[in-house]
Amino acid sequence: MARTGALQILDMVLDDSSFRSWDGAPLRSPQVDSVPGYEAALERATQASGVDESVITGEGTLLGRRVVFIACEFDFLAGSIGIAAAERIVSAIERATAERLPILASPTSGGTRMQEGTIAFLQMVKISAAVAGHKSAGLPYLVYLRHPTTGGVFASWGSLGHVSVAEPRALIGFLGPRVYEALYEAPFPDGVQVSENLARRGMIDGVLPPEGVRDLTARALRVLCEDPPSADEPAPPPGPVPDPETDDAGPPDAWDAITRSRRRDRPGARAFLARVAPDRVPLSGTGQGEDSGSLQLCLARFRGQSAVVLAQDRDAETETSPLGPSALRSARRGMRIAAEVGVPLVLLIDTRGAALSREAEEGGLAGEIARSLADLATLPTPTVSVILGQGTGGAALAMLPADRVLCARHGWLAPLPPEGASAILYHETSRAPEVARSQGITSADLLRAGIVDVVVPERPDAADEPDAFCDRLADAVASALVEVRRRPPERRYAERMSRYRDLGLRLE
Repeated sequence: MARTGALQILDMVLDDSSFRSWDGAPLRSPQVDSVPGYEAALERATQASGVDESVITGEGTLLGRRVVFIACEFDFLAGSIGIAAAERIVSAIERATAERLPILASPTSGGTRMQEGTIAFLQMVKISAAVAGHKSAGLPYLVYLRHPTTGGVFASWGSLGHVSVAEPRALIGFLGPRVYEALYEAPFPDGVQVSENLARRGMIDGVLPPEGVRDLTARALRVLCEDPPSADEPAPPPGPVPDPETDDAGPPDAWDAITRSRRRDRPGARAFLARVAPDRVPLSGTGQGEDSGSLQLCLARFRGQSAVVLAQDRDAETETSPLGPSALRSARRGMRIAAEVGVPLVLLIDTRGAALSREAEEGGLAGEIARSLADLATLPTPTVSVILGQGTGGAALAMLPADRVLCARHGWLAPLPPEGASAILYHETSRAPEVARSQGITSADLLRAGIVDVVVPERPDAADEPDAFCDRLADAVASALVEVRRRPPERRYAERMSRYRDLGLRLE
């Protein structure tokens, strides 16, 4: 396939004529004189590629925002990374960190430069460390993988993005197929080291043609840099969200709420996000080869408020695709992104419960629930959880602890589905309505117990007014984000710890 050059992708992403190079003359590696033919190869590479090294770095603007750009040029010795190229990359990352600028990295490379041997191989250490330092400073690092990206480059700075996407049909992998064939005298299996396969398996967040990178980068940075609300974004309503509408119905009945929450036409997380956050940036899986599909991870804006979003997807949660340990590992990836960049985290709870299977047990489901609880309870960034519908068991609990917890009027939270609780207590499921009414699971019960802070009205049922309900919920989420962001981090953290430390000790 045709390759996209470094200058081409630069021109596609940055504002016209805005790029300013940060590159001085490349360093001269000691191997230039000691490896026969290396100096001549460098000269030929410069003439063939039009650049003086395999990497170009600099800054430009994207819709007026300063962005640092680091890109490989494959036509220069297959984009290989030696001492000079590595120093150029690290210097650019360190400068971006010092000036608090986001980075878009676009590798395409066969890996480390063989003419420079082991010392070139070890350059990946300092590049990875520089990326880690940039991210630990709370700054975005985005990656666009171009065809091909293999070897140490993919195994270092090519795999560390907060958001990572790749060119369609690009060869992306650790061990290049030519090396594999030479070592094992057999072709590498087809379809493995292809960008589309990596996206399906949760290794990268998606596949995107070069002409789409500008828009994706702009949308991602709008969230990760926490831009202030723009003129075209609805503002969150002033003041707190009202309690449920006053009517003669009184608090919701537990079994009625459960029945309503299970309606197939009730808007779930997918419908909610499509309605209120159409410009969201979807992320995929754990980044480590898992993507259950039952949990959506994305970057989104709610009424001008930025957030990393974790959403249990009722439409994808089925008997054959239940919410298992990989979904919680995806959730924990979202928590890490929020913590690294300092963006608030929003969690949407709507699940029939965690997977009950041998695969889930052997995959570490219980441990993932525990780690999710620990990570979420101690997360340094502001957090808002929303009980959107069904809140069953450990899968719901793992996404609950937050600075502010919202609940739809007919949302509920229980340690088991009521049929399961009935089976435990009475050895039959027919008494599920009775058990549900005794366990304090409704939005009114949760509000009274201090488990939730706000109940979002349904008039009379979210399924009967899906657009109005989604808009009302978006207002509630945005208002909660504004509220928790105003609190100093130390106070916010202390209040969260106190909230769950004292829960249940002051019930009348």
